[in-house]
Amino acid sequence: MSSAATPNRPLRARRRATRGPLTPSGLPRWLLLPAGLGALLVLLPVAAMFLQVSWSDLPSLLTSESAVDALLLSLRTAASATALCLLLGVPLAAVLAQARFRGVGLLRGLVLLPLVLPPVVGGIALLTVFGRQGLLGGALEVLGMQIAYSTVAVVLAQTFVSLPFLVVTVETALRDLDRQMIEAAVMDGAGRTMVLRAVALPLILPSLVSGVILAFARSLGEFGATIAFAGSLQGVTRTLPLEIYLQRETDPQAAVALSLLLVLAALLVIGLAGSRRGRP
Repeated sequence: MSSAATPNRPLRARRRATRGPLTPSGLPRWLLLPAGLGALLVLLPVAAMFLQVSWSDLPSLLTSESAVDALLLSLRTAASATALCLLLGVPLAAVLAQARFRGVGLLRGLVLLPLVLPPVVGGIALLTVFGRQGLLGGALEVLGMQIAYSTVAVVLAQTFVSLPFLVVTVETALRDLDRQMIEAAVMDGAGRTMVLRAVALPLILPSLVSGVILAFARSLGEFGATIAFAGSLQGVTRTLPLEIYLQRETDPQAAVALSLLLVLAALLVIGLAGSRRGRP
C-alpha cells in the first residue's frame, strides 16, 4: 500500500460523514427496494382506479341523484364536525398541554383512543350512549330528541373519529411554544385568557389550520362509525363513503368514480396541510 493513499482515507471518511445520514447519498442502497415496494403499494391501487374508470360516463356517474345527495351531505356534516372539533379540541389540547395532575397520561390516552379503535367500535360506543336504549337515550327521548340514525348522529360519529387529529396537532404546537414569550406577556400584565387568545393561538395558527384540515379530511372519509351509529338513509345519513360501499355491489363503475372524487379531495387536503406546515 502506498503512503500517498493512506492520508486519503480520513478525507474520504470525512466527505461521507458530511453527506448526512438522511440524504439520499448517505442511505444504504438496499433501502431503495423496500421503499419502492412501499410506494407501489400505495400508488398502484390509486393508479388502477384512474385506468379503470370510464371517463366518458364520469359526468353522469358523478351527477346522479344519490351521488349528489351523498356528496352534499358529506360536505355539510364534515364541516359541522370540523367546527365541533375546533370548539372542543382546542380547549382540550390546551388542558392536556399544560396539565400536570396525576392521571393526565391516562386522560390523553383515552382522548386519543379513537385513533386506534376500529371506527365501527366507536359507532357502537356512541350508540350505547345516544341510542334509544342507551345511557342518555331515554332522557333525550323524553325531551323529544332522537340522535341515533339521524344527521346529528353522522356529525357526532365524524367528530368522534376526527377530534384526536386536531387535539394531537394543537397540543404538540402548544408544547413547543417559546416559554419566554408567554412569560413576557404575563409580566406585562396579560391574564390567562389574553395570553391564550393574543399570544398562544396566533403563534400556533399554522398548526391549528393543519389540524382543522386533517379533521375535515378524516370526517369526509368516515365510514365505520357512521354506518353503525347513523345507518344509511339517502339524504339523511348516507354520506359519500356509504354511497360508494352500496354502489360497489350494484354499479362498480359508479363506485370507482365516486372513489376517485374522494381521492382527489384527499389530495387537495394533503396539499393544503403540507403547504401550511411548510410556512414559517
